[in-house]
Parts: sequence; structure tokens; C-alpha cells
Amino acid sequence: MNWRNITGASAAEIEAIARRTLDGLPLHFAEHLGDILLQIEDFADDETLAAVDLDHPTELSGIYEGIPLHLKSIDQSGTMPDRIRLFRGPILMEWRERGDISLERLVAHVTIHEVGHHFGLSDDDMHGLEDAAE
Repeated sequence: MNWRNITGASAAEIEAIARRTLDGLPLHFAEHLGDILLQIEDFADDETLAAVDLDHPTELSGIYEGIPLHLKSIDQSGTMPDRIRLFRGPILMEWRERGDISLERLVAHVTIHEVGHHFGLSDDDMHGLEDAAE
């Protein structure tokens, strides 16, 4: 399969799933998301891949870009807003390859994982947050 040929859910559909996921977060998390941006792109660009030491655009399904809340200070005023970028191609490819998970659940998983980075959570904490958002 040509990895560039990504048919399936549109960027708008994936964004809608991700936004529902964010809306379903427990209040004590949701109220601290602030002005975090959510962007859906087909694939990560070369610069983004290099920043996380990956070689191929199909290897990255999402990324948090920003300063985790526990590291923020007043000295960082004027910085770019935090953002979560979800990559439609790798998400759809994983969904098709796995066959054991709904697209909604996979998008929610990737979204919550990136939200976890915003909060500086461990992987175990991220799993707990995912369970609480269901």
C-alpha cells in the first residue's frame, strides 16, 4: 500500500472525535487545557520527525508541542501557544492494520496521550486519564 494514499475519515472527522475526547476529560483536567490548539494534518513534516528522532512520516500519529504545565513560568510569556497535532495518515493506517479497535477509540487514545504530555504525566497516569475520559 502506498503510504501517501490515505483514504478514510477526513481531517474534520478526526478533529471532531478529538474534540469530543477533550470535552469528555474530567473537569480538573479540562479546566487546565487553556488555549491549547488542536490541529489535524495528514503527516508530520521532516522537521517534526527529526525533532523526535523518527525517519518516516507513518511512525508519528501525534505530538504535543509546548511547555508542560508543571514547567511553565511567567518568564515564558510571549511564547507560541501549546498545541496538539494529530496525524491522520498514521492514525488511519494503524486503525486498519490493527482491526481490533474503533477509530474513535484510537483517536481518543492518541489525543489523551498528547494531553498527558501537556500535563507532564507518566504513561501510567495517561492510561488512568484515558480510563476516566471513557
